[in-house]
Amino acid sequence: MESAVSESPGNDLRRRLGAGRLIVLDGGMGTEIQARGVPMDGEAWSAIANITHADIVRAIHEDYIRAGADVVIANTFPAGSGALAAAGIEERLVEINQAAVALAQQARERTGEPGVAVAGSLSEMALSGLITPGDDAISAVEAFRVQATALADAGVDLLVLEMMRSETVTESALQAAAETGLPVWLGVSIGGIGPTRAPVTIDGTDVSRLLELAQGRADAVMIMHTDIDVAAKALPILRRAWPGPLGAYPHVGEWTPPNWVFSEISPQAFADKVARWVDDGAQVLGGCCGIGPQHIAALRQALA
Repeated sequence: MESAVSESPGNDLRRRLGAGRLIVLDGGMGTEIQARGVPMDGEAWSAIANITHADIVRAIHEDYIRAGADVVIANTFPAGSGALAAAGIEERLVEINQAAVALAQQARERTGEPGVAVAGSLSEMALSGLITPGDDAISAVEAFRVQATALADAGVDLLVLEMMRSETVTESALQAAAETGLPVWLGVSIGGIGPTRAPVTIDGTDVSRLLELAQGRADAVMIMHTDIDVAAKALPILRRAWPGPLGAYPHVGEWTPPNWVFSEISPQAFADKVARWVDDGAQVLGGCCGIGPQHIAALRQALA
């Protein structure tokens, strides 16, 4: 893991991506919080843990940094307007998001790794229950904007748009993220390979349509919240379609609300699978749901 001294973590990350360097991402946050005994909310999943179990959230970030992560993502995936409104705590959006960022920043300081970048996550959970098929894209942009602003004000180094799976949601998230002026990564969730041999999202949208939206607006594209075997098939196809930095951080297991059902994969087996993706053009590698610090440590070693 490299530490930047004379430039911000965000600028250093952009420089390293542009130079073709490998970047190691952290693993799942919500699932690791669950694994450490924190109860999950039926609507806002792990979001409230940023307030109620701050020590655990901070410790997880510390463990990922010690495992070798160059980037840690604050626990804001489930902390958008829609999910918090459904849980009856929408008025705490700024508090919850800024607490999440502060915990990741504190972990960076406590581990003595100032070069680690702290990312803020914007996910489709920002729209949960707020946006219906009859609503226009402006409503979706506003739902993302309020969270993006909170994250930018808290000092994140970049924004990661996670679990993007439709054109409307992706366009709205890209617009809101661009307003912050921060680097943006687009994370797409792939459900499989379509009949035309093109990857499709978990909603059935051709991923190429999302890549078109990302042109000139996203610094990198990630395959994320995607089954590890599906990600392996999709990665070389996306490499041919996307000219910029590409990465992948897959999940292992399945979602049975409000909990993640873990599937066993050893750290070494995970690392062996994912490290091979460098040959398919992946520059950023890590894990999503079901992947913990031991997996990331093994991946870092495999990439050394």
